[in-house]
Amino acid sequence: MKNISKEKMKSYRNWFFVYILIAVLVAFCLLPIVYMINTAFKPLYELYIFPPEFFVKNPTLQNFSDLLLAVSSTSVSYLRYIFNSLVVSCITVFVTATISSMGGYAVVKLKPPGGKVFFKIVIAALMFPAQVTTIPRYLIIVNLGLVNNYLALILPVASSAYYFFLMKQFIDQFPDTLIEAARIDGCGEFKTFLKIVMPSLAPAWATLMVFSFVASWNDYFSALIYINDDVMKTLPLAINTISGSGFGRAGAVSASAMIMTLPIVIVFIFSQRKIMQTMVYSGIKG
Repeated sequence: MKNISKEKMKSYRNWFFVYILIAVLVAFCLLPIVYMINTAFKPLYELYIFPPEFFVKNPTLQNFSDLLLAVSSTSVSYLRYIFNSLVVSCITVFVTATISSMGGYAVVKLKPPGGKVFFKIVIAALMFPAQVTTIPRYLIIVNLGLVNNYLALILPVASSAYYFFLMKQFIDQFPDTLIEAARIDGCGEFKTFLKIVMPSLAPAWATLMVFSFVASWNDYFSALIYINDDVMKTLPLAINTISGSGFGRAGAVSASAMIMTLPIVIVFIFSQRKIMQTMVYSGIKG
């Protein structure tokens, strides 16, 4: 009994140090977010102090007032920029999740002719960085007449090779017997996918939606290339406009950066459990 108790105590002590290490790493990862929040509430003189202070000493809401004054000098409301980013991000998430999940299901479970070759092409597409396809993508968008259109920001990323690969790996583990049983009962392919397969893909869907939302919400380059009208600009492009214009102020930019980051943090907090399930069961772990 004494040996057992000593082994347990040793195990508890080891796990205690592991938890301490994890807590330190988590705190370290949270430092940028904590600094951003503190910066958003710093008065102007604390923003320019050197060396910079990490924590705010005299919190104020003046930066948010400066942000409203900055955007009021333009013909477009700041809420319009937020609306544009929300519309583009939400539609992108829905379209990307639909195409990737249905495409992965078709390749894995329907086994069409040439499906393996198609999947190898998708894998090959993962090797090309986004910069390689920038010019062809721009020419396609211009020839389709989609400049200054939401579709210019949605269509190029609607069929992502990475998201397709993610969904395919997850669907690989779905049992064929359930699908065959549904077919025997007279359930069509679309209904089988919608009622049986799709509910089981919740962790993968959540992961895909978070990744897709973050990528679309933070996408500055696409809006810079395809959007010329101020009314159609997204939030990242608007922040750059505020910081680079004559009326831009460091406080306004800090407040705008906090507003832009909050939706990403909220989405991740509510989806983190599903994301961890995906990492464990989808076959993408190391």
